[in-house]
Amino acid sequence: MTGLSPSDPLFPGQLLARGVCRHLSGHDFATVEEFTPERGKRVDVMALGPKGEIWVIECKSSRVDFTSDRKWGGYLEWCDRYFWAVDVDFPTELLPDDTGLIIADAYNAELIRMGPEEKLPPARRKALTLRFARQAARRLQGLRDPRV
Repeated sequence: MTGLSPSDPLFPGQLLARGVCRHLSGHDFATVEEFTPERGKRVDVMALGPKGEIWVIECKSSRVDFTSDRKWGGYLEWCDRYFWAVDVDFPTELLPDDTGLIIADAYNAELIRMGPEEKLPPARRKALTLRFARQAARRLQGLRDPRV
């Protein structure tokens, strides 16, 4: 994999998210970037798998980006599996061993370590899946009709 492109107008974390989303798309996952599972929380990538599984992926572009993030533990209750996505130069020894790991760049990604599975309760899964669908549909409509 190559490094992040300095000429791309996206921020480094957004470039990682793009590579993650491209990779997950190849495994039949639908993704929404900057997803809000509830008011006050925003995950970098939420992925909905072909069997209804829900993954959260947080993209960290640097050591400082990771060490300044104190809220990631609150995302665990919103997914079946949790992952960090970092670039090839990131010091992965900083990341908790009991989370998933994805190495990414702006164009693709590779799943290095599967995050442990903690199944969502059925009511939360249903509500979250509905919220995912509604956010994705609103974004698509916004692309077709920016005045909406």
